[in-house]
Amino acid sequence: MSDQELLRVLQEIRDNQMLQLERQAQGLELQREQFALVRKQSERAERIQDRAEYIQAKSTQLVTGARKMLAVILPIIVAIIILIMYLLWKFFR
Repeated sequence: MSDQELLRVLQEIRDNQMLQLERQAQGLELQREQFALVRKQSERAERIQDRAEYIQAKSTQLVTGARKMLAVILPIIVAIIILIMYLLWKFFR
């Protein structure tokens, strides 16, 4: 192999190595972008999860309060109905 051919082959190898390095750099940049996107989506999902937990806790508080109110109001309503029925019975008897 002549010096010219050897020089051409070495230049070709060098050019291919440089091209490979450029492609690796592009690949790394793409990976960084994808990682940043995944991180952003993960943070958003975490915020949504926190919000859902907050809403669920508030809902639990409302249901608990409604149950307590029902325990107080229901006997009063029943007593009023019984009183009305008694008065109607007395009135029409």
